[in-house]
Amino acid sequence: MELLIRKKHQLLVGFSLLIFGLSLGLFIQASDTEDQKAKQGFEQAYHVYSIELPASLTFANEKISLQDPDVLERYDRELLTNVYYQSQMLLYIKRAGRFFPTIERILKEQQIPQDFKYLAVAESGLQLVVSPAGAAGYWQFLDKTGKHYGLEVNEEVDERYHLEKSTLAACAYFKDAYDKFGSWALVAASYNMGIEGVRRQMNTQHLNTYEDLYLNTETSRYLFRILAIKEVMENPEKYGFHVPFNQRYKEPETVTLLADISISSLVELAHDNASNYKLIKWYNPWLRKPFLNVSPGKSYAIKWPASKVFGSPLANKISNGFLKLSDMQTDSIAKTDVIGVITHQVMPGENIERIARKYRIGKEAIIEANQLNPALPLKPNQLLIIQKVEDD
Repeated sequence: MELLIRKKHQLLVGFSLLIFGLSLGLFIQASDTEDQKAKQGFEQAYHVYSIELPASLTFANEKISLQDPDVLERYDRELLTNVYYQSQMLLYIKRAGRFFPTIERILKEQQIPQDFKYLAVAESGLQLVVSPAGAAGYWQFLDKTGKHYGLEVNEEVDERYHLEKSTLAACAYFKDAYDKFGSWALVAASYNMGIEGVRRQMNTQHLNTYEDLYLNTETSRYLFRILAIKEVMENPEKYGFHVPFNQRYKEPETVTLLADISISSLVELAHDNASNYKLIKWYNPWLRKPFLNVSPGKSYAIKWPASKVFGSPLANKISNGFLKLSDMQTDSIAKTDVIGVITHQVMPGENIERIARKYRIGKEAIIEANQLNPALPLKPNQLLIIQKVEDD
């Protein structure tokens, strides 16, 4: 009996192993089949195409030949890079719906070729980015260059982030550069490496065309990147980009608030007048602090979301798309004098006397408020409390 039981057990084990082996074989075979199908599907369905290039390009109505193999390869690289960076290009096309109407209008008014709107895309992607070198805003102005072209840049207001004003400043730069070069292509190149940088290379190489100059890697790619962006954004379907107009971002409707007196709290002002601080910052990224000092005789135009105003009691106070700060609820928010206390970050080379002149106060007030030792120099990035700014 025991022998019979042992044989039955061996038969069961053997049968189980047989079933397991068959199942494993079927599983492996199925896996191999699925892998093979996936491989075949990939080989049959996935294709990456090279792109046929035009015989020539134009930037601001200036012809750029692609007969030089170096020029052709530089443009080919930029076109392929932008066509196959699909998510970025989709966002470029969408953002253009919001920003291009304003940029195009200003370029036309300033008699600058429309192709320069693609320079803004190449510079910032129409975003409020800051470069490692400190260039900021849609047109990527450095602090010093922005101020040179009339932009206000300080701790509270940075007009490099102001779409209209920074576009006007860019136009002023383009005009200056064109007066020196007489070529819009070289104007664009100079935006990347500076007017003096381009002029130095022209003098050294005895050449005056962008595509023939030997330039640093970034600048040698720069104009071709702009041209590649232009090509795809003007012919999106040709390169497989389908962005319905109802999916493109819209230029927002706003009402302008004229602020000719200081605002001690933009948060409270927004809250009390049918909006919120997030929206005010989104519409006005040039406002860098939650308050705004306004000197006597000066005013700022703050964009207010129209959808919020039209649903509030402020709607009947709008005149020609404008609201005056004095017409709004300002009992505890706006003041006729400048805000009492602000914070100043010490820049390299600054001293107490220079900072006192900037804020029109005595240096003793700065020393007392910050308990400074006047015999010791200030440290870069040190934060100072600046008491009430005096009017002239």
